[in-house]
Amino acid sequence: MAAFLLRRLITGAITLFAVATLCFVLTRTVKGSPFSSEKNLHPEIIKNFERHYGLDQSVWVQYVRTLGGYLTGRLGPSMYYRDVSEVGDLVWPALRTSILLGSAAALLAFGLGVPLGLVASARQNRWPDHLASSVSVLGICVPNFLLGPLLVMALARWLPAGLWPQNLTSWEELRKLILPAVTLAMTHVAYVARLTRAGMLDVISRDYIRTARAKGLSEGAVFLKHVLKNGITPVVSYAGPMVAVLLTGAIVVENIFALPGLGQHFIKAASNRDMNLIMATVLVYSVLVVALNTVVDVLYGVLDPRVRVS
Repeated sequence: MAAFLLRRLITGAITLFAVATLCFVLTRTVKGSPFSSEKNLHPEIIKNFERHYGLDQSVWVQYVRTLGGYLTGRLGPSMYYRDVSEVGDLVWPALRTSILLGSAAALLAFGLGVPLGLVASARQNRWPDHLASSVSVLGICVPNFLLGPLLVMALARWLPAGLWPQNLTSWEELRKLILPAVTLAMTHVAYVARLTRAGMLDVISRDYIRTARAKGLSEGAVFLKHVLKNGITPVVSYAGPMVAVLLTGAIVVENIFALPGLGQHFIKAASNRDMNLIMATVLVYSVLVVALNTVVDVLYGVLDPRVRVS
C-alpha cells in the first residue's frame, strides 16, 4: 500500500506539472491580453501594466516565476481585479462554496441512487424495477442546464432560487441549497442507480451466493455480507470521477443560480483573460481530480480483495 501511495503521489505530481505547463502555454499563446478589453488605453499605459505584472519578460522567465510561486503557495495577483494582490483571496472562498455544493449533490446521488438500484435489483422485471429504470433514463436524458430552469419555474414559489446559505444551522438557510444541489445531482443519481442495479444482479447470480443460501444463511445475512459488499464496487469505482465532476463541473449550475462558486471565477477569468486566475482555478480543479481518484483506488482495493494494490 505504501508503494502504491508513493507511486500515485509521483504520478499525481507529474500530472499537475503537465497541467500547469499546458495551461501556462495556452494562456500565453491565445491572442489578446488582460488589458485589451480596456477602452482607449494609451500604448504606454499598457506597457506599464505589462511591466507591473511581469509580462514584458521572456516567456521562460514568466514560466519559472509562475511555477516557483505555486511551489511556495503564491498564486499571483489578479490582472483584472486590480485591488486583488493574490488570486487565492478569490479562489479559496469560492472553492468552499463549490465543495459544499458538490458534497450536497454527492450525498443526494448516493442517498437516492443506491436505494433506487437496490429496489430495482430486488424486484427485477417488476413495477419497482421499471419505475426506477424510467427515473434513471429521465435523469440521464435531461441536462442540468435545462433541469435547473425547469425546477426554478416549478418550485421557486416554495424554494429559494439564486441565493446561497450564509450558514447551515437553520432550515431557512438550508432550503437555499436544495434546488442547485438537486439540479447538479440528478444525472448522477441515475448513473448510480443503474450501476447499483447492474452490480447487484451480477453478484446475485454468482455461485458463492447460492452456496451461502444452501448453508442456511438468511436472506438478510446473504445480502449484507456477500451481495452488498461485492455488488457496490462498481459504484465505488464511479465515485471518484463522479465527485470530481460534481466539484469541477458545477460551472453551469453555479451560473444558473448565480452562486459565488469557483465556476463563476473561471468563466470571468476566461472572458477577462485574467491569466493568473485562470491558472489558479484550473490547478485547483486538477488537484481535486487527482486526489479523489487516488482515494477511490484505495477504497476499491479495500472493498474488493481480488484487487491487489501493489
